[in-house]
Amino acid sequence: MKNRILVAAIVAATIAVVVSLVAGTQVVPMPGIVPGLLRWVTIVLIAGYATSRRSLTGWILVGLLAGAETGHDWPAAAVKLQFLGTIFLRLIKVIIAPLLFGTLVVGIAGHADLRKVGRLGIKSLVYFEIVSTIALLIGFAAINLSRAGDGVRLPPAAATEPLNATPHTAAQLLTDIFPENIAKSVAEGQVLQVVVFSILFGMALALVPEAKRRPMLAFAESLSETMFKFTNLVMLAAPIGVFGAIAYTVGHLGLGVLLPLLKLLATMYIALVFFITCVLFPIALLARVPIKKFLSAVAEPVTIAFATASSEAALPRAMEQMESFGVPRETVAFVLPTGYSFNLDGSSLYQSLALLFVAQAAGIHLSIGQQAVMLLTLLISSKGTAGVARASLVIVLAAAASFHLPTEPLFLLFGIDQLMDMGRTAVNVLGNCLACVVIARWEGEFPPRPASLA
Repeated sequence: MKNRILVAAIVAATIAVVVSLVAGTQVVPMPGIVPGLLRWVTIVLIAGYATSRRSLTGWILVGLLAGAETGHDWPAAAVKLQFLGTIFLRLIKVIIAPLLFGTLVVGIAGHADLRKVGRLGIKSLVYFEIVSTIALLIGFAAINLSRAGDGVRLPPAAATEPLNATPHTAAQLLTDIFPENIAKSVAEGQVLQVVVFSILFGMALALVPEAKRRPMLAFAESLSETMFKFTNLVMLAAPIGVFGAIAYTVGHLGLGVLLPLLKLLATMYIALVFFITCVLFPIALLARVPIKKFLSAVAEPVTIAFATASSEAALPRAMEQMESFGVPRETVAFVLPTGYSFNLDGSSLYQSLALLFVAQAAGIHLSIGQQAVMLLTLLISSKGTAGVARASLVIVLAAAASFHLPTEPLFLLFGIDQLMDMGRTAVNVLGNCLACVVIARWEGEFPPRPASLA
């Protein structure tokens, strides 16, 4: 039954596209209602398929298509639906501070005895910083080359909204990073200050005696898990939020605004493939990782991450596979969870790409100095990205808000974020699995020594 609905949806979509093209050329006269009716039939069939599969991804696609069609058919009514996207945007923004605090404190204070992790911790952080920074730079380069946001037309009021991304002196930049009042930083959406506070708090907690550290660490772990569930609950409203945002955008600006999204999607996947082939693959060769065996080991966790768009969903299986691959258990237990906060390569690439897309869509020209400020912001804030679906979008929203970028391009990102999230999450898991092997090789623990030699 599911396959029949899917086939019917594909056939209806094909017919709708052909009829719409024919109607546009006016070669064959036909009533204007016919193409629209066929498109709505296609959307209903896709909704039926999403219902049969109980797929949130399917429903987000339905929200995107229905919103675009509503904006096209009834633009006057569609522009009144902006509040749906605004509510969804607010629900995501409220996640930012507790999510960053919980994940960073657990990532740092969870390994409190730094003398034991010693070299492992330093080597891991050095590796994470280098690779994730390269990913950020590739994202910046990709979007600057493709200029995927240039085709988006925004209202004049939004395009002229002031941007707070002027180059700062080194003293000003360092001063602005550190919070004077954490409540104020949270209220104003200063993600850099929240991250710095969380890192310092985690370091301080790591120095507290075990008996007194345990309750606060348990609270941070509980907070992290709660915010993961909070994110999942909010994402249940994603189809409605996407519907409202896309309906408003198309009703306000026209269907032409959606075309650059395909270019943005292609830009990100090409950049991810470039990162894998030109960064991760050479690293694996330098570390003398057996490529074929490694790909066989990571195939399942990477597939889980791609299908669910959640790094957390793939973590248990990734740890099992890396241990079976020959990485010592203590190395896996440290590198993988820490990497989930500090080494999300796909997310870092996406965040830099998406943030510049927003600026391009707003028609704002950024100097090298302004882009450097954005890069530094993402360089720090991306270290707190949680391994859950849409967490990267939360970081992009926070960074865009801190630079006072217009909100219209952010709404557009919702429409294809699921497709982008799948690719970047798969690369996150792949990058962290490779990090486990590289760090183990760096420590002289891979391949594992025979028991007689050990």
